Amino acid sequence: MTCAPKMLKSLALLPAFLLILTACSPTPQDGSIADPLENLNRKSHALNKSADRAFFRPASRAYGAVTPEPVRRSLSNVAAHLNEPRSFVNHLAQGDIDDAGHTFIRFAVNTTVGLFGLFDPAAGDFGLEKRGSGFGDTLAVWGAGEGAYLELPLFGPSNERDAIGRIVDIATNPLSVVAEDGPELAAATSFPSVLNSRYELGENVDGILYDSADSYAQLRLFYTENRRFQLSGQASAENAFDPYENLYEEVYEGLYDELDF
Repeated sequence: MTCAPKMLKSLALLPAFLLILTACSPTPQDGSIADPLENLNRKSHALNKSADRAFFRPASRAYGAVTPEPVRRSLSNVAAHLNEPRSFVNHLAQGDIDDAGHTFIRFAVNTTVGLFGLFDPAAGDFGLEKRGSGFGDTLAVWGAGEGAYLELPLFGPSNERDAIGRIVDIATNPLSVVAEDGPELAAATSFPSVLNSRYELGENVDGILYDSADSYAQLRLFYTENRRFQLSGQASAENAFDPYENLYEEVYEGLYDELDF
């Protein structure tokens, strides 16, 4: 199967995803967090903590100790660079022409001057900061509520809307159009970025997972408040922080390309 028909097949499933979304749990109007699946979520949380304790935390510490910071930064830049086409498509879907144009120029600059994303001259020399976006953001712009809180095994915290958005992001990866091995390339380049994120955010993540009385409740609150903050258009504030950004999902999203979407 060629790349374009594969992507068209994925796009054809978007109405089904949207239909599923209409069945999501209603978002509480009082600002609380809907969590009807707490028992199941806590099991996923325990699995994620075990995976972090057994692998991600020690691996990230080893990676940070042996890999020079400029090398780590460049490898993470490549992973972020490969997400720019997804952001471009979602900016268009949201009707945000300004951010779409900004992202397109940023991608072009970093592809050429930045040596295919190894460096980020777009942000440093051209003042083109990253404006990432995904289908979860697009659904929010279209008026979809967040639904119930979810903690996904190995993917970390989410909610019903963003979980559907993540599936669509994976299934309709724009890299599949420009390169037959686009999804595999994205998955292969993401692993150093995952380790680097875990290493650089180590104290914050450890504080939530291992130093709080109830790490599940703490992570649920932190993720939900930060996600709402991002969608309010204030994500550039200094205290906006997502401890799971590019942490687990990048490692495993390549596995979904093997499924028959």
